[in-house]
Amino acid sequence: MLDLVRRHKQPAPLGGSTAVGIPSMCSAHPVVLAATLRECAALGRPALIEATSNQVNQDGGYTGMTPIDFRRFVRTLADKEGLAPELLILGGDHLGPNAWRKLPAAQAMAKAEIMVAQYVAAGFRKIHLDCSMSCADDPVPLPEPEIAARAVRLCLAAEQAWRDAPDRGEPPVYVIGTEVPVPGGAHEDLEELAVTSPEAADATLALHREAFGAAGLEAAFERVIAMVVQPGVEFDHHKVIDYRPEKARALSAFIAAQPGLVFEAHSTDYQTADHLAQLARDHFAILKVGPGATFALRETLWALAAVEREWLGRERGGDQGLVETVLGVMRAEPEHWKPYYQDSARLEVDLAYSLSDRIRYYWAHPAVQRACAGMLDRLEHSPPPLTLLSQFLPRQYDAIRDGRLRNRPAELLRDGAAQSLRPYLDACAA
Repeated sequence: MLDLVRRHKQPAPLGGSTAVGIPSMCSAHPVVLAATLRECAALGRPALIEATSNQVNQDGGYTGMTPIDFRRFVRTLADKEGLAPELLILGGDHLGPNAWRKLPAAQAMAKAEIMVAQYVAAGFRKIHLDCSMSCADDPVPLPEPEIAARAVRLCLAAEQAWRDAPDRGEPPVYVIGTEVPVPGGAHEDLEELAVTSPEAADATLALHREAFGAAGLEAAFERVIAMVVQPGVEFDHHKVIDYRPEKARALSAFIAAQPGLVFEAHSTDYQTADHLAQLARDHFAILKVGPGATFALRETLWALAAVEREWLGRERGGDQGLVETVLGVMRAEPEHWKPYYQDSARLEVDLAYSLSDRIRYYWAHPAVQRACAGMLDRLEHSPPPLTLLSQFLPRQYDAIRDGRLRNRPAELLRDGAAQSLRPYLDACAA
């Protein structure tokens, strides 16, 4: 990551591009991760895989995995997909008290310190220190000096965990920033976003530099590689706020003058290929994607379910279809979507098609896993005709006709998930 930032900061070669960057895949779904790792292995490119504090923590998160569990899980997938060990980078996203923000700050931060230490001890080397959220007894919003002070607490825990590790390896690098978009997209309908001002970014940087210095963390601050700011990109349930380079011009000029620093852009899901490339050129060198990848996965699964219905509808017996199973589980267990989908008239569409993709919390449900495995198994034993793939999976149909893909359901699914990553790899290809 330090080398990536160094190369990004170098002048562009004559006729070349400054778009040196890296996609950050924030997902725990095995198909999404396998697709990411395979794409990166084929290109000989590093794969940055990040777990969020809600997904993976010492209590298991919503995936049931601790940091060391997640590392083993991803490493196993990387070996299977042929990615060289030195090309796998593990990161921790939104590491802070977010998972415990309903607790008083003292308790939430104590848990966050344990979590960050476990991430570093497990070999995660890109650490996003995010203490921007208010806890149960905090003012709203949390003052910036307090955000910086809490980031310092977590950095101290991370540095100590690195020093105590038996096989220490390279020290962690850090990402800071207080204008952090809501993980997973906005809860409400959006029309436009205010871009972070250069003055606000400068103040945040100065505040953290001072706080790190006061804690004796000057060496760690040299490893702060990126800031999270708002470049004016976001998505809500059914629309995308696209990147407008002219609005971020001053912000881009600010970071260009900061040695060793780039921007990390969150919520870039669903941006067009041209907008992703422009973001990379404008020094948003770390482009995060998560819900967009699982949305592409869901689209492919929905298409495969339609293929199965047309091809094997009469042979499925009494089995409920995948779509009906997933939506039935969501209605029976609404805790993962109820705070987000407030429009009752649009609920059915939101459940199945929202860009915030709350379905991603349900793929590990036993009933959903059985339905998914059953559908893929039936299509494996009875491959559908290409005419149905042309109807429901036209991109995969083209790839099959070109000899780049086989008509196997697992390969169709993985290719569908990879569609969301390829524009990111292209945007960061300099």
